[in-house]
Amino acid sequence: MPKEVHLWRIDSGDQLNEVALGRLDLEERLENWLARDISVLDPDLLVIGRQVLTMGGPLDLLCIDEQGDLVIVELKCGKTPREITAQVLDYASTVVSLTNEQIRAIAEEYLKAGFDEVFAQRFHTDIPEALNTAHRMLVVGSDIDAASERIIRYLSDTHGVDINAATFQYFKLEEGNELLSRVFFIEPSEVDQNVRSRGASKHRRNLTVGELEELAEQSGVAELYGYAVSTFGPLGFRTGTTLSSVKFEAQFAGSRKVVLSLIPGDSTSGQGLHFQLYSNRYAELVKMPPEEVEALMPRDHTHWEYVGDSGPDWQGFEGFLRTDEDVDRIAGPLRSSGNAQ
Repeated sequence: MPKEVHLWRIDSGDQLNEVALGRLDLEERLENWLARDISVLDPDLLVIGRQVLTMGGPLDLLCIDEQGDLVIVELKCGKTPREITAQVLDYASTVVSLTNEQIRAIAEEYLKAGFDEVFAQRFHTDIPEALNTAHRMLVVGSDIDAASERIIRYLSDTHGVDINAATFQYFKLEEGNELLSRVFFIEPSEVDQNVRSRGASKHRRNLTVGELEELAEQSGVAELYGYAVSTFGPLGFRTGTTLSSVKFEAQFAGSRKVVLSLIPGDSTSGQGLHFQLYSNRYAELVKMPPEEVEALMPRDHTHWEYVGDSGPDWQGFEGFLRTDEDVDRIAGPLRSSGNAQ
């Protein structure tokens, strides 16, 4: 069972007086608090939907984390143990099939702003290329009954389902100030371990450096890929990997954004090494007018954007690098500016 929280007020004379546990009269208040500041439940989330319509009914809160995984937050609100666990599992069965486009539509309707911009501001990085590769469920209430606890523990311990419960306990001081505490039914680290050891998560991991090199070898572009990575890497970028590429990131006003990606799995010896470049970000780094960036592109290129209608910051060029000279043409202004970070 979740631990019961006790609070004491320290009064004059160093006297301790226990604050009585109160009743959270309306769990609607709790939903409002979580919608305004989800960090009281989990500091690593962004709320992207409230009362989201699903085939199982309206989902209380839909959130996303930095990895692009979705989190279902469902308030108990007087439901019976069977109702609350069945409800959250029903929502999960709908959420699991949401596409990138559907998630973006839900988020932008709720946020009243561009999803990409809000995500970047919240997590200081670009949206992952694949969203919803995994999801988790959180049941929230002022109390969780023993039957719900038993069901949640069974799903987590036996089947590795990513589900947990959190209780918020409410205190009110004599002078009218209110206090709120939070306790998880299962330690989040224990849930993570259960998912890894017992679950059947479809979460896709990023490729390793070695796997990308192997893809380049299989695609017939190993030598060019190695030259490109060794050329762009020392230019002050932060280098990382994704589900399909090696990415080169730089800092922009406190946010880390991808400037260039190399995608060996989509390359061929005949076409060359597949690349994607965000032209406005590149232009800002090298202090070049954006309209001049295209002149640096290889002959085989086209206009490209990360997602449709996402704005100039997520647009640029993609194509194929065929020679070392193609790589050097893009690297030259970056080398001269020396300010990728």
